[in-house]
Amino acid sequence: MAENVVITKKARENMVKARAGAIVLPPVAGMAFGNGGVDSSGNVIVPSNDQSILTNELFRKEIKNYTFTDDTTCRYECTLIESELAGEDISEIGLYDTNGDIVCIKNFKSKGKDGDMEMTFLLDDVF
Repeated sequence: MAENVVITKKARENMVKARAGAIVLPPVAGMAFGNGGVDSSGNVIVPSNDQSILTNELFRKEIKNYTFTDDTTCRYECTLIESELAGEDISEIGLYDTNGDIVCIKNFKSKGKDGDMEMTFLLDDVF
């Protein structure tokens, strides 16, 4: 896995409890988008697995599409329509579950979102 992607501690806690039968693992519900994934010079910040939130969350959107690219990878897809986050620079995304907990964080170079375009984000959950 790339160094700019982490599975959060909360996600790992939920997985071990679900494997033991203590809880039912809450499914991924959506993507959170933010602009806190880079420093003031534009360098990508490596996220910490102790993070429970994005550095600067701006918006959440339910995921409508996912595919299994192989036996141990699920690719989540989320499209921002023209009006969503128009004028923002997006540099961090997170997967959140049905409990609202961030379970995965990915930071990347800022992507400017114009108001006359859609943007689709893909995030692979790899085991």
